[in-house]
Amino acid sequence: MFGFGKKPAEDNQLYAPTTGEVVNLETVSDPVFAQKMIGDGFGVKPDTSEATIVAPVAGEITLAQGHAVGIKRYDGLEVLIHLGIDTVSLKGAPFELKVKPGKVVKGGDPLVTVDWEQIKTAKLDNVVLVLITNTKDALASIDINYGPCQSGTVLGKAVAK
Repeated sequence: MFGFGKKPAEDNQLYAPTTGEVVNLETVSDPVFAQKMIGDGFGVKPDTSEATIVAPVAGEITLAQGHAVGIKRYDGLEVLIHLGIDTVSLKGAPFELKVKPGKVVKGGDPLVTVDWEQIKTAKLDNVVLVLITNTKDALASIDINYGPCQSGTVLGKAVAK
């Protein structure tokens, strides 16, 4: 009923976490993310009329703390969804989690709702980052379609080693 104890789907596709514009990670404003120090991936400049962030991969929730959600895929890839740049400073205020660690999700399932206005008021970058944190050890290839996207639609795929 709640997705606990289920096995994640064997799905290597990457899904749009929100409606907006898919951008190359190297173009984001934070050098730690742009230089892929956390891992390879992509960003989405969100259409702020949409408040729900959805799962960019199928897997098991490993981390859920306001501005960040972690998901481990069936093949061992570890994906971090990071909402905005420096939004940790907002102490969780604009974020309402819809998942807890242990829950199994499919690509496109709701993870978090965001009050984009609070991020704008704080003058922070609202880019939604999708990062494969174990890139060096586990990622064989990543293929992303950049440009406009709709929430929950397939953007490409990530293949584990």
